[in-house]
Amino acid sequence: MKVAYLLYPRFTALDVVGTFQVLNAAPGIESVFVAATSGAVIDHTGLCALQAGACLADVSSVDVVVVPGSECSCDPDPALVEWLRAVHLTTMFTISVGTGSSYLAAAGVLDGCAAATHWASAQRLTDAGITYSAQRVVRAGKVLTSAGASAGIDLALTLLGLSHGPAVAQAVQLALEYDPQPPYDAGSPAKAPADIGELVRSFYAQRCI
Repeated sequence: MKVAYLLYPRFTALDVVGTFQVLNAAPGIESVFVAATSGAVIDHTGLCALQAGACLADVSSVDVVVVPGSECSCDPDPALVEWLRAVHLTTMFTISVGTGSSYLAAAGVLDGCAAATHWASAQRLTDAGITYSAQRVVRAGKVLTSAGASAGIDLALTLLGLSHGPAVAQAVQLALEYDPQPPYDAGSPAKAPADIGELVRSFYAQRCI
């Protein structure tokens, strides 16, 4: 199963690395990192570079395409949207982590579907005519979307359950010792203390995620 990870400037690193770590642990996976041009692509912190081994023209057909999100409020790159729209026709699954759903929406992949995204970016989906879902992972046929960065791990395990079966997904989960027991129960707006929620909302309001 060939999996393409779409990279673009200011992507969120965990969106890519989390899904890659899970999916690449399964048998029969061929991974490729693709960007507008091959070479190093820098994440939103400016500190984490991932190497794109292929450019858009090199990859015309894949089994799975993974689109990460970004804290950048820029409109999706039209060239990447056009590539995604074409490649989606060939995929078994098209998936996005966090605000990567904005790329799926721009490509028309989410038309008529509900989708997940980072909670602070829900309005972007709504403005694009997509119904926002606060679920951790949302499936609409062969399209899967997830909430923010850490949800990419849940998304990838969900995908493995569909593509390889529950036993493989559970084996990968155990191998990675993915057994979340966070020290604080503040991982969603509904659970976080009110003052923390306001602090983070103000942060994202300035960054316009």
